[in-house]
Amino acid sequence: MTKTDLNQLTWFQAVAEERSFTKAAAKLGVSQSTLSHAIKQLEERMGIRLLARTTRNVATTVAGQRLLQTIAPRIGEIEDEIAALTAFREKPSGSIRLTLSDHALESVVWPKLKPVLIVYPDISVELILDSSFRNIVTEGFDAGVRLGESVEKDMIAVRIGPDWRLVAVASPAYLDAHSVPRHPQDLVRHVCINMRHETAGAIYAWEFEKDGQALRVRVNGQLTFNNSYAMIDAAVNGYGIAYVPENIVESHIASGLLVQVLNEWSPLFDGYFLYYPSRRQNLPAFKVIVDALRAQA
Repeated sequence: MTKTDLNQLTWFQAVAEERSFTKAAAKLGVSQSTLSHAIKQLEERMGIRLLARTTRNVATTVAGQRLLQTIAPRIGEIEDEIAALTAFREKPSGSIRLTLSDHALESVVWPKLKPVLIVYPDISVELILDSSFRNIVTEGFDAGVRLGESVEKDMIAVRIGPDWRLVAVASPAYLDAHSVPRHPQDLVRHVCINMRHETAGAIYAWEFEKDGQALRVRVNGQLTFNNSYAMIDAAVNGYGIAYVPENIVESHIASGLLVQVLNEWSPLFDGYFLYYPSRRQNLPAFKVIVDALRAQA
């Protein structure tokens, strides 16, 4: 068989991960027609179909998925070794790609990154915000940020933030009209603002704990979000009780826009951790980011 063009493998990986020729072409900086022709040549050379194309999306075939799983970590290793050569420069440089939630970004990551990026102008950081659990290896991320309890055991995990709580809050007007809940079970008779987890697709059951007694309460209401900041805005405007991170709602409580309820039932959750495969840790630019985010003892 004719020797495979490595560019074609890299381009195939981009299409397979993006599930779109349009998005992959934009990411690679090539035309869609050029990309489509290259993938077609790769399939003809291998004598097997790698991608199943429809009018709306692109998916890997069984053979294509096997090829992706084979080449993705190897291409990643090559890119890491090339990036490691920046150690010979005066200052670290390169691109770092992270997946994290909006709450992790606002409360922990961005405040720590801002001063570091000024000192290291040759380091570029791409921050992909979502609340789903991404496979950082196969999806081309250098690292991810999750709560400690959610980090995979085969990853290196670095604590970057303190433990924190979810707190139940509502507007004064809502509580005047509906009364104040005294026990988590009272919430089933209230209008609540729900959170949907993107990964599982399920509505989050609110978790409470007091004196060793743990409770999970499934609440109902008119609104469901996958974003804590939108939940806070809805609560301020009287749409119900929200269960949101304490550190991003403190100012609303202090100003009187929101009232905290069931305070003694709000447990602590593991704080945020940066997690990544071991092969990333020797990259100079990546080390700068890890050291910047690492929680101080």
